[in-house]
Amino acid sequence: MLLPSPLRWLLLAALAQAVTFDAVPPPNLDLSNLGRVGLVGDFDAISLYQYRQQSQNAFNTNGSQSILTPFPSGALATLASADAHIQTMCPFVMRGGRMAGVVVGGNFTSLGGVEAQGVAMFNPNTSTVTPLPGLSGKVAAALCDEATNTVYIGGEFKGANSTNAIAWVGQSGWTNLPFAGFNGPVQSIAKGPDGKIIFGGTFTGLGNDNTTGPAKKDQQVINLSTAEISAGGSSTRTGFENPRNVVCKSGSQQGANNTWLLADNAPGYWRAGFRFGFRPTLLRIRNTREEDRGTRTFRFTALPINGIMNLTYTDPVTKQNLTCDARCPLSDDTDLEFQDFRFVNVIGMSAFQIDVSEWYGQGGGLAGVELFQDDIYAFAVNDFNEPSCANIDGRSNATSVGPWSVVPSQQSSSDYLSGQFNNSNLGPATAVRFQPNLHESGNYSVTIYTPGCVQDGTCATRGRVNITGTMSAGTRPAPPIQTELFQTNNFDKYDQIYNGYIDLGGDFQPTVTLTPSLGQTDGNVTIVAQRVRFELLSSSIGLNGLYEFDPNRAEIDGDLSTSAVNRAGLNLSTGAMVNALVLRDGVTYVGGNFSSDDYDHIFAIRDNNSTSLPGGGLNGEVMAIHYEERRLYVGGNFTNTSRTNTAGLNNIAIYSISDRVWQPLGAGVKGRVETIVPISLNTTTNRPETVISLTGTFDELLPFNGQPAVPVTGFAVWVPSRSNWLQNLDLNIISIDGQLTTFANPPNGPLLLAGTLSSQGLRAQGAVSLSTSGPLNLNRVPVRLLPQLPSNANPGSRKRAISGTNVTGVVAGYFYEASGRNVTVLGGHFRARGSNGSTIENLAFVNGSDDNTVTGLSPGLAPESAFMTLAVHQDTLYAGGSVSGTVNSANVNGLILYDMIRADYVRPQPPAFGGRDVAVYAIARRPNTNDVYVGGNFESAGSLGCPGICIYTSSAAQWNRPASGLGGSVGALAWAGGDRLIVGGNLTVNGTATSMATYDARLRSWSSYAGVNDVPGPVTALSAADQDANRFWIAGASTNGSAFLMVYDGSRFRSVGDVLGRTTRIRGLQVLRLTQNHQRNDLLDEDKTVLITGQLDLPGFGNASAALFNGTNFTPFVLATGANNSPGSVSQFVSLKQDFFRDRGGHLAKGFVVLIALAIALALIFILVVIGIFAERIRRRREGYLPAPTNMFEKHGNMERIPPSHLFGTLGQQGQGHGQGPGGAPMI
Repeated sequence: MLLPSPLRWLLLAALAQAVTFDAVPPPNLDLSNLGRVGLVGDFDAISLYQYRQQSQNAFNTNGSQSILTPFPSGALATLASADAHIQTMCPFVMRGGRMAGVVVGGNFTSLGGVEAQGVAMFNPNTSTVTPLPGLSGKVAAALCDEATNTVYIGGEFKGANSTNAIAWVGQSGWTNLPFAGFNGPVQSIAKGPDGKIIFGGTFTGLGNDNTTGPAKKDQQVINLSTAEISAGGSSTRTGFENPRNVVCKSGSQQGANNTWLLADNAPGYWRAGFRFGFRPTLLRIRNTREEDRGTRTFRFTALPINGIMNLTYTDPVTKQNLTCDARCPLSDDTDLEFQDFRFVNVIGMSAFQIDVSEWYGQGGGLAGVELFQDDIYAFAVNDFNEPSCANIDGRSNATSVGPWSVVPSQQSSSDYLSGQFNNSNLGPATAVRFQPNLHESGNYSVTIYTPGCVQDGTCATRGRVNITGTMSAGTRPAPPIQTELFQTNNFDKYDQIYNGYIDLGGDFQPTVTLTPSLGQTDGNVTIVAQRVRFELLSSSIGLNGLYEFDPNRAEIDGDLSTSAVNRAGLNLSTGAMVNALVLRDGVTYVGGNFSSDDYDHIFAIRDNNSTSLPGGGLNGEVMAIHYEERRLYVGGNFTNTSRTNTAGLNNIAIYSISDRVWQPLGAGVKGRVETIVPISLNTTTNRPETVISLTGTFDELLPFNGQPAVPVTGFAVWVPSRSNWLQNLDLNIISIDGQLTTFANPPNGPLLLAGTLSSQGLRAQGAVSLSTSGPLNLNRVPVRLLPQLPSNANPGSRKRAISGTNVTGVVAGYFYEASGRNVTVLGGHFRARGSNGSTIENLAFVNGSDDNTVTGLSPGLAPESAFMTLAVHQDTLYAGGSVSGTVNSANVNGLILYDMIRADYVRPQPPAFGGRDVAVYAIARRPNTNDVYVGGNFESAGSLGCPGICIYTSSAAQWNRPASGLGGSVGALAWAGGDRLIVGGNLTVNGTATSMATYDARLRSWSSYAGVNDVPGPVTALSAADQDANRFWIAGASTNGSAFLMVYDGSRFRSVGDVLGRTTRIRGLQVLRLTQNHQRNDLLDEDKTVLITGQLDLPGFGNASAALFNGTNFTPFVLATGANNSPGSVSQFVSLKQDFFRDRGGHLAKGFVVLIALAIALALIFILVVIGIFAERIRRRREGYLPAPTNMFEKHGNMERIPPSHLFGTLGQQGQGHGQGPGGAPMI
């Protein structure tokens, strides 16, 4: 029937062709003068920031999932996020082709920020969420049927008068199916070839089967002893005025302190309030006999809904079953110990009130009140469990060990325990142990309830819990419970943790134990514990995991054997669990956890008969089946076929429908596969291909056909065209990692996926190149990094004197193109695969002129080394960092020199640096010299003392100290012209602490910058802001741990403000030119921008790995993620040329333009002068001027004929004779 309750839900507008994404303006970088350009860092995937919906966030590991769809770039965008798992989606196309939206189901309590209990309607065009209220629980399966205008929903829930299955019809709302659901959860729904609807799950009966539920009713006592008891109109007589007198009364005691009386001849009420919710089924009242008083009529009001309850009772005189509501009678028969009143409607409440309206004798009163319910709960707060005064053997109870405290209920159904845990207070004994009081054996559904995190403000710290339990005493074995649950739900939820038989042999009672999961975080994690429910499903068996429903019949067929589907279920072993249903070409494929005489865990129904697949099925549970191109992809927990041998079927297999054979996917995976979802990737240029994604608990892709084992974290992608895993292929494609649970393909709309993914536009490890012409694009550098091995000496765990950051991944890069070569050099702390199969550590060479051959260093350096800066001079690579080892039988520390021509270490190496925690952070050659300045954290170079900075003169192969006066650790270097060196770090100049210093190489003197006291901490990054470096940008970490970014404007240091998030770590700066100017400001020229790299937390955006700052605003530039769901980072911008400030279009900087103009002007003046001289000579010649004689013929005509001896023969002669002048000077 159609539910009468109104529902504000309207048909959504027809979907557009695609989701609209908000494109961001291009960065307009002018890279044309820089040659090859790239970025290096610690990442496995990277994207340019192109759409406002992009993010760098890692995929969630707290159990929450989202609805996703591809960007135009191929990476995945988040459209709406849930607070838990999304398990099913289907596009609801109504009659006439109108698209109502996409039905989304799961165990969430909110979707897209809207409270939605397990199911909602999603509009992918607008990303709006419309809740479909009325269900309580988890939705696991949805089938949208256009022919009947109906959505069939299955799972583990209650709604209207249905359990675990219900229908949404058109725009009318929830409709009960004729069979009212099932007595167990539904996992899958499919439509048969004849239009019938097939349900699969773990059930043994229909929802309206009268055998469903406990045979023994009203078995749990609701605890009144810890309730807040009050009354109105009470007597003032001593011993009779207290309303608590009637609590915990199981006998017929009367008199003072055993009876509550009203004032004489006056009505009144008795009220009980609780800190937990309950659904009473039976009220037991003992009437007072004190002084012939007693209650004649009463009414029971449920609070807080203020509803007067309808009750049924047996008349003690006529023995007839009668009903009452506002005036329920109580007998004054003294032989009647108590009267029972059964609730017609079982509803939830947290308080109730008994109003006495008429009485016997002088006034009313009560001698006892008891309340019972069918539901069996064990509460974490022991005050809510069955009262000790009830004298119940084995009453429900809970025990807790650890720092638990009671948290009051705000929006939840009851108070609960909450605790703050970290690695220091977690232990095997820290737990809450629940034990119910069950009264009969049978098939039970066991669910655990988790209060929402919004009400207590703990969403940021909620964690995970391990649930274990024992359901059998051994007389009838039952598998133990062991599962992990997330507690990150925004609103209250419950999870089924067991569905099966519980045998109460002897004194056995089942137990459920909740413990915080280990290894969650170094900080505090909030864990909560509320209650566990044990629901008896049925003691009879009519179905077994499969049921076929004919929607064209108003009533169900009582003969279940007429359906081939029902018969197939009954032929399976008792307790069959059906997880997956797929129909194709008239054949129904059924997968799950079951067995029969002919097949196990998977079979087919064709031509009204159940048939086995080859090999008798599989030897373990099937959890997912997906059809694609005449193939069934089957995932689960198996290793082979059931009765034959097919190698490689480890937890994932292909069943070829055409060939009727099983085929492996590689050699399978190590661990369980839970979901299979198809996605589309461009595995070749502009050719999308459907690939198969797997999600589960597996941790490795098993080796096959020479391919090594690949560690993974529960996610893998199979590429059918390559017959290989995506993780084994070197392709320029998007990167995806995380979990995918389901998908939907709306007509004329985008592909929708559900799960939690980290996705970037390019799968690349550690290094990418950027295009310098045309649209800006990223391209992977062809190097394959390997997972880092743990090491006690790993530099990632060593705190650096300057950076204070962990060193992992690629930290520095260099493009080398001298001598006809094309080599990309990558340095850092990493492991890479060489082209010859070798393992390369920390320094790699990618030779583009030799088919991208990847090589490394010869042995000698310690594996824990880390390279942090690279430079090349005269074909020699200077590689510095935290480097140690032996090269050419000599110790090295902090720096190595490598001959790029010979591809070998330089002989000999420079003397090693000395000091504590030696590390080189910066290398800069003085322009037009052979002097290479090396800065870092050291005290000496060989026997030469040169703290912080030292000069290596390559022509002499020796170290020199620049000048005395500098101390500390150097983090950054930059030359301003040929004589002035700018130095940043954690420094001292002439004994005074500073963050910035300058060195005059001509005067050999150190000095500090004016206003440097405004710099809040050591400088780790530095970039010139103009050609002469009169202005420059600096960055680092302040003394309080936050990042700073400042500009030196030529006279003082100016900060951009404390705008970056507390987790920001800046690792590199580079001022770049723009092709389009931004608005002018005081910090930056309008034609320039600052590229900031590192791990950034940008205002108004969040995490990014690189950003652009125009002097006013930060804009994300690059988003990156690391391996194993870690955050990514970019360390450095790398360019072949350092021509950052030459005008775009080939124009020179203004200074050079002025000089050239002056030179041209001088040349023109010279030419004009020369032309003027020639013109004057021509004029004079035309006017008759002749040149004057220049020879002195008479006197000197024969000078050349005089012998030399006549001229110089008398030199040096003394005397005053003829031919001799004063002082012996010759006279001619």
